[in-house]
Amino acid sequence: MNKLTIAIAVIAVVTVGILSSIFIVDEREKALVLQFGQVRAVKTEPGLAFKIPIIQEVVRYDDRILSLETQPLEVTPLDDRRLVVDAFARYRIVDVVQFREAVGVGGVRSAESRLERILNAATRQVLGSVGSNIILSTDRASLMSQIRDTAKIEAQNLGVEIIDVRLKRTDLPTQNLEATFARMRAERQREAADEIARGEEAAQKVRAQADRTQVEIVSEAQKQAEITRGEADARRSSIFAAAFGRDTDFFEFYRSLLAYQQAFSEQNTSLVVSPDGEFFDYFTDSAPSN
Repeated sequence: MNKLTIAIAVIAVVTVGILSSIFIVDEREKALVLQFGQVRAVKTEPGLAFKIPIIQEVVRYDDRILSLETQPLEVTPLDDRRLVVDAFARYRIVDVVQFREAVGVGGVRSAESRLERILNAATRQVLGSVGSNIILSTDRASLMSQIRDTAKIEAQNLGVEIIDVRLKRTDLPTQNLEATFARMRAERQREAADEIARGEEAAQKVRAQADRTQVEIVSEAQKQAEITRGEADARRSSIFAAAFGRDTDFFEFYRSLLAYQQAFSEQNTSLVVSPDGEFFDYFTDSAPSN
């Protein structure tokens, strides 16, 4: 019984030892075999791998493209207008041995902290060499490429390759943003006032032209009316003269009737004249026979 127990124990120990010496490397990762903190083997191919139980340990690192979002960073371009920049980067661990030596047991978190400092320094360096108008424009791909290339050199010391850097947001700080909006509102109000003034000036010119045209039209109409009235008066006088020359008595009778019509046109008309005056010649029996 004791021999059987010992055999079972030995088999169990051997089995545990064999199982603990085998590990699997996933295709999405790379592995390091460490012995007392020193790198003894690098496993980059997926599949089964072996290590010495207890003495050696396995550290795994992601072999895929990783993302790093930086905290909002305040930069000062050439024109001294402060901007808040929010960026992110994509990177990959290309040398796991150098990566391990650079970050130690801190792993990816320690590496990303150092990468963020590298990206912030590169961002300040590149964006500080251009004006804010270029940074705020939509055509800033060259700036992102410069930031990537600058940070890529520094990141090589970590065994990391920076693949891409993107600027997600580039805005003015809150206090500067309010001042900018106020300046933009004032500028728009000034432009609106200029447009209103130009409109009033144009309207005044149109009204003046219209008034001038009206005066010219009325003057021309009055001129034509006076000419027509003068021609009518001349024609009337000519007719009266011809009528007077043809029959003097009839003309005097007609003129007297017109005088009677004008004198008695109002109601309750009173005249204080002599009854045998010339005004009443055609009211008496001694009136001309005609």
